[in-house]
Amino acid sequence: MAQRIMRPHTLQKTLKSTFLPVTVAPTRPGAISLCQTRRSSHSPLGAPPAAPRKKVTINTLQALYKKDEPITMMTAHDFPSAHVADHAGMDIILVGDSLAMVALGMEDTSEVVLEEMILHCRSVARATKAAFTIGDLPMGSYEIAPEQALESAIRVVKEGRVQGIKLEGGLEMAPTIERITRAGIPVLGHIGLTPQRQNALGGFRVQGKTTLGALKVLEDAEAVQAAGCFAVVLEAVPAEVASLVTKKLKIPTIGIGAGNGCSGQVLVQVDMSGNFPPGRFLPKFVKQYGDVWGESMKAIQAYKTDVKSRAYPAPEHTYPMPAKEFAEFENLVKSRII
Repeated sequence: MAQRIMRPHTLQKTLKSTFLPVTVAPTRPGAISLCQTRRSSHSPLGAPPAAPRKKVTINTLQALYKKDEPITMMTAHDFPSAHVADHAGMDIILVGDSLAMVALGMEDTSEVVLEEMILHCRSVARATKAAFTIGDLPMGSYEIAPEQALESAIRVVKEGRVQGIKLEGGLEMAPTIERITRAGIPVLGHIGLTPQRQNALGGFRVQGKTTLGALKVLEDAEAVQAAGCFAVVLEAVPAEVASLVTKKLKIPTIGIGAGNGCSGQVLVQVDMSGNFPPGRFLPKFVKQYGDVWGESMKAIQAYKTDVKSRAYPAPEHTYPMPAKEFAEFENLVKSRII
């Protein structure tokens, strides 16, 4: 009996109808939309939160400060890390230059450049629907002159799509902060331990442990406040010093290793979520709230085991083909002249 040979375009139609079913769904009178079922893992990661919230603004943060309600802040370095932080309800998401180490595998923050920061800011901004987003100015992008800093800040806001910027330094950076804020860009200050200047500080050392050191922290805090910062990060400062500085200021303080007397707190997401291998050093102030590394290892190792044993993919993970169609395909293959 003669075999019926399917023309290529007929076969193509069959494949399309099998793997990409199309449904017609009316959207409004007289209109028709075509909805294709996805058969690929390359689908958007984003999804709206279960409980949408209003966009956090400078006014929102000032209101929290006036109510003495702690401000929650966390770092994110890409779309997935920002997506979960935003869904979790963070008030502020910081695209910190710590991404140099936790996302790019660099030795310290001095290696990351402005273009890399902007790329990561854009990724975070796509995920952040409610939180107030801030991008770090990396070392080398703002220290030369206030005009250089303003140019960098404008790029981070325009290209990175964030709502404000952060830069390190106290009294000496006041003219730079003032220049940026005069241009209408919110600035988050950063004093105490400033990682970009770790070589000048003799390493990652606690600041303000002496009377003169504590006075320097207060002087820096007052200077960045006067220059126009809407808030200031206090890093690695004795808790009692940070608490007193907070009381003396009229803007919020965001602590990291500075005790609970600050107006809010910030942590690096990778640190607090436990997304790192065993044996990695963690600063004293970090509380680990999860074990993302351990859970990921278990999942990936289980996947490896299933693949090696052919337990995955199981029938429920595959796409069925009508037996009649497969029989026809099989006969075509057998009768094919090579």
